[in-house]
Amino acid sequence: MVKIGNVELRGCVALAPMAGVTDFAFRHVCARLGAALTVTEMVSAKALVYRDEKTASLLHSMEGDRPFAAQIFGHEPGVMAEAACLALEISGADILDINMGCPVGKVIKSGDGSALMKDPDLAGRIVEAVVSAVHVPVTVKFRKGFDGGSVNAPEFAVVCRQAGASALTVHGRTRAQMYAGRADWDIIREVKKAVDIPVLANGDVFSAEDASHILRYTGCDGVMIGRGAFGNPWIFEQANALLEGKETPPLPPLAERIDLAEKQICLLAERTGERLACLEARHQLPWYLHGVPHAGYYKQQLVRLSTLAELHAICRDIRRDLR
Repeated sequence: MVKIGNVELRGCVALAPMAGVTDFAFRHVCARLGAALTVTEMVSAKALVYRDEKTASLLHSMEGDRPFAAQIFGHEPGVMAEAACLALEISGADILDINMGCPVGKVIKSGDGSALMKDPDLAGRIVEAVVSAVHVPVTVKFRKGFDGGSVNAPEFAVVCRQAGASALTVHGRTRAQMYAGRADWDIIREVKKAVDIPVLANGDVFSAEDASHILRYTGCDGVMIGRGAFGNPWIFEQANALLEGKETPPLPPLAERIDLAEKQICLLAERTGERLACLEARHQLPWYLHGVPHAGYYKQQLVRLSTLAELHAICRDIRRDLR
């Protein structure tokens, strides 16, 4: 069990926030399959303060999918504090997470995301401002460092802890690496040694065995799975079983996996409408066919999807033709 402030998780395996992936429907699926914590897509603090409706919609969550965290990004302490309050008001989240690890160029250019790792003092002021503004635990997600010449994750962790963060998540790559190369689990272990609050390890966790290994290797309190959950939300169920000393359940048959994927998109459509749900399906559903022999034709069909009727027809054909 992991306790973040006054929030107790029912396990130690969490779903990482991922832009364009961790919408409420996917988070709901992962929570049902054992994710102890889910996190919204990152939302712009400035956009929230300007009352942008599209940004606010990213904070929607399903009843019962608790605990979950709302994640915001920005670089202005006052704006971040105001946005944190709005994010909690809109979402009802149990935890407020600050993104200081996003490596995307347009985020970095604004001084947000992992750009903050170049300015620990500012990062500390942001955490302090948010902690003072909200009534829930505040967590921070960051990286190994900005680049190979400025690896500062342990020192950065101490700054966040002193500013009032209740837990930290560390991705074992620098911003310059993006998602290339291997994640550095040694630096995550150093972060865990540097602070006395829960630390979640993130990076290169693609199986239940990876989740178990990274926890043993780093000594961290929990593990946060990102890309390893693409098309495979069962990874949470499998990791939990392994960590509890139970037999790891196999992946369900393909027909059951496609059933769940179809339900995920239909759930999304109820909230966002058919057009937007189908756009999401174009990049999310092909992941469910990763590694399935002879699935190329159906992957091509899915990336051109435009209606729920087409979705149902394609899923029906997959269940018939691919076993």
